[in-house]
Amino acid sequence: MITRMILIALLVGWSGVHTTMAADTTFTAKTTDADGVEMTLENARLYWEDQINETTFVPHEITYVPVKRGAATLNVQFANIKHIHIKPDHPNKGKAALNIALQNGKNGEFPLAQEVSLVGNSDFGEIKVPVQDLRKIVLMADDKQSNIQAQSKTP
Repeated sequence: MITRMILIALLVGWSGVHTTMAADTTFTAKTTDADGVEMTLENARLYWEDQINETTFVPHEITYVPVKRGAATLNVQFANIKHIHIKPDHPNKGKAALNIALQNGKNGEFPLAQEVSLVGNSDFGEIKVPVQDLRKIVLMADDKQSNIQAQSKTP
């Protein structure tokens, strides 16, 4: 029992290590799914759960995209991404392949390292959609601090 509690504490603590964005930065995602339906998600993030045992799950919410490059896992930060085009099945991995275009003009195609869902809020409630069911994601940073500063300069 104590070992299980320590393991859960380590996993929960470990999941927070990957959050490198400022706490006041959120993202809006404009998406298109496989049926051509367009959605806008406020406070967009990626989500998955690790199952520890039959009744215990550890949730992960991240603002980066975990992809594979050979044996390595890359964590591409939302802030660096201009847009993502998703191919449903990577030929070698059976997972979605992402063509990621960065803000600096570079791009690359990578298989997902982890099966994840894109979650966020809409006027009608929370949205959760598996990334492999999407075809396009456009990310925009919503920096609350910048918005506050811009509003304070308005006469």
